[in-house]
Amino acid sequence: QVQVVESGGGLVQAGGSLRLSCTASGLTFSAYAMGWFRQAPGKEREGVSCITNWSRRRLYADSVEGRFTISRDNAKNTLYLQMNSLKPEDTAMYYCAAARTPACAGLDVSGYQPHWGQGTQVTVSS
Repeated sequence: QVQVVESGGGLVQAGGSLRLSCTASGLTFSAYAMGWFRQAPGKEREGVSCITNWSRRRLYADSVEGRFTISRDNAKNTLYLQMNSLKPEDTAMYYCAAARTPACAGLDVSGYQPHWGQGTQVTVSS
């Protein structure tokens, strides 16, 4: 049974930084690309970033390009998202998910396994 647990969210002022973590179990972590998603109240879940299984390629949404950095540690089954220069519009619940393949096939939720954790809340004040 695949399980993911997100952590690291919090309340931060605009311009600040946070580092999110996601620990996965129940799957061969190094066999899959991993992605970060976010969902704000009243909005659909949107893809933020993806990293291939051995970190050779990273993909970012235009809204976070240059501010967020995705990384992973396969030895620890852990995915990270370093978020810098945070903006109020980054406020959302953040989730991670394993892709269906080793590659990043985009940032649409359909390309990811439907095993979601509780998420971690990120709130950016202006």
